[in-house]
Amino acid sequence: MQSKTLRFGKGFRVAFAVRKAQAAEMVLAPGDSEGDADNRHRGADQWLYVVSGSGLAIVEGKRIALKAGRLLVIERGERHEVRNTGHGLLKTLNFYCPPADDRERNPVGSGRNDELGASIGHPWDSPLFPSHGDVAGSPPSRR
Repeated sequence: MQSKTLRFGKGFRVAFAVRKAQAAEMVLAPGDSEGDADNRHRGADQWLYVVSGSGLAIVEGKRIALKAGRLLVIERGERHEVRNTGHGLLKTLNFYCPPADDRERNPVGSGRNDELGASIGHPWDSPLFPSHGDVAGSPPSRR
């Protein structure tokens, strides 16, 4: 079991990851964006929930208005961008299945595009993924 109070500070922050899923918080300032026309997660679906603020998601060229309460699923491989078009912070809670990035935003597991990524399998087995004991983002105990 893992538990954490989310702060929703500016930027992207992995909150937790377990074997088959990962949670992250993302905060964009007005006018900021995340991703671009080539951004995609090759190995993970992304579930994006808007906690507060407003913006625009562009998924495979389709524009979706974002506002508090909106849930958006971006399927693996879909190109996407998220923009804050509002006047305040755009705060989102994101779930990736399976985990998509390590704490430094490097793709892990099947999301990587090279031979090393294909050989890693699960992100907890990756030498790129940090291990910090019981700190958020660390692997679950294996019994």
